[in-house]
Amino acid sequence: MLSGWCLGLTLVVGNSLAAQDSNVHGTVRVLHHSESDSDSADVVIWLTPAQPGAPVAPGPTARLAQKNKKFVPHVVAVTQGTQIEFPNQDLFFHNVFSIHQGKTMDLGLYESGAARKVRFSQPGVSYIFCNIHPQMSAVVVVLRTRYFVLSDAEGNFQIRHVPPGRYKLAVWYEQTPEAELASQAKEIEVVSGDNDMGRIVLHSSDMPEERPNKDGDPSDSRPSKSR
Repeated sequence: MLSGWCLGLTLVVGNSLAAQDSNVHGTVRVLHHSESDSDSADVVIWLTPAQPGAPVAPGPTARLAQKNKKFVPHVVAVTQGTQIEFPNQDLFFHNVFSIHQGKTMDLGLYESGAARKVRFSQPGVSYIFCNIHPQMSAVVVVLRTRYFVLSDAEGNFQIRHVPPGRYKLAVWYEQTPEAELASQAKEIEVVSGDNDMGRIVLHSSDMPEERPNKDGDPSDSRPSKSR
């Protein structure tokens, strides 16, 4: 009888805690110079608690593959301290490196079927390249929170299981100026249930910056997105 009562109490408490979690959703619209480009994917949206608590544990190992002379996916967002695996799924060698902002690394030359792992221990934005194929690029966004998501091609986003409370909402997009991104940050109150953030509008330069190779010299060509 007692065990049944305890089980019932556990279910009630569990359901009560689950009911307190909230969903935060909205839409991002990226305005491009070209009218033919309406893609609003790869915007990172995250919530940072206003009252810092215990350090956030790293997430499960993420993957940033090299396939068909591209990085897949183009943008990866992870919690601080998370490892990222870089598998080479092409039939030829790659050399993965990052010296532009964020984490500095050089994984060296490695063959098809091999993989390297790197722990991203500091928050920030890291630009990833291949020293053999200058058209390849990717971005790793490292955050001090577990409440984040990337928008889909239509710009829709939803962050699930957010405890109610005060948060700072922030966004990042590769081709939006830093000043504009900073202007989008705001304090929000997350309540139990559904939280609609409405529409966030960002402007895109549509022109990736030229990045140096790992020796610091300009690349032979501008990096392109690797979706």
